[in-house]
Amino acid sequence: MTAVRIDGKALAAKVRAVVTEDVRAFGAPVCLATILVGDDPASHVYVGSKHKASHEAGIDSRDHRFGADTRESDILDLIAELNADDAVDGILVQLPLPEHMDEPKVLRSVDPAKDVDGFHPQNAGLLFLGEPFLVPATPSGVMVMLAEHGVELKGKEAVVIGRSEIVGKPMAMLLLAEHATVTMCHSRTLNLGEHTRRADILVAAIGRPRFVTPEMVKPGATVLDVGVTRTEAGLVGDVDPAVFEVAGLMTPVPGGVGPMTIAMLLRNTLTAAQHRRAGVALPGS
Repeated sequence: MTAVRIDGKALAAKVRAVVTEDVRAFGAPVCLATILVGDDPASHVYVGSKHKASHEAGIDSRDHRFGADTRESDILDLIAELNADDAVDGILVQLPLPEHMDEPKVLRSVDPAKDVDGFHPQNAGLLFLGEPFLVPATPSGVMVMLAEHGVELKGKEAVVIGRSEIVGKPMAMLLLAEHATVTMCHSRTLNLGEHTRRADILVAAIGRPRFVTPEMVKPGATVLDVGVTRTEAGLVGDVDPAVFEVAGLMTPVPGGVGPMTIAMLLRNTLTAAQHRRAGVALPGS
């Protein structure tokens, strides 16, 4: 058996084409503001890609970049300005931030109605309550992939490796909302393979290169590799490529989940604009 390859690039292009048409039909400017602090090369590449994709979709963008020694108070002041700017629909703070900054404090200062990353506690709480508004882009992209390939989730065993607020936890909530039976695993899970071998859907999001090996995977399972690590050999995922010989469906790295993250970010930005311009309050506000 060789797994069917889930082409994230092709699906992302499809999603972005729809967003582009919807932005055009919206009839008002849509604007995304990004904030990047520090000199991390990967972060600069990611932010550049986001701005390029925004422009291609007809979304205006503002690029704010600062040195690693920038004061936290300066970033908080900028976020307050962007929160109050009616021309700005979405605000994204590129992670990681320098060590001297309180990352949760900075993220929580973003207006939840403009929180296109879906990291604010209000958006996380809405997802937990089954009333999602702005959902983290990577897990929502995974859900689009599953739907596109007709993967049945109701009643199926889903295992998520990783419990981050960015991917693992929201991923589990989204799968649970579709009636999957969800198990969350992490670095302290005992007998991890016993859990993963039961999984009809396996999501790996721990940032450990080639951690998931063929003997850990149920034959015919759907495997979604969210991890990306830069090595001398290039980008490497959390799943050993040999798993392609065991799985039924699987995402590659690169070219799998990564392109979907930017596509879903654009969709979140448009969603934020639509709600704000229509005067629709967040659920529970």
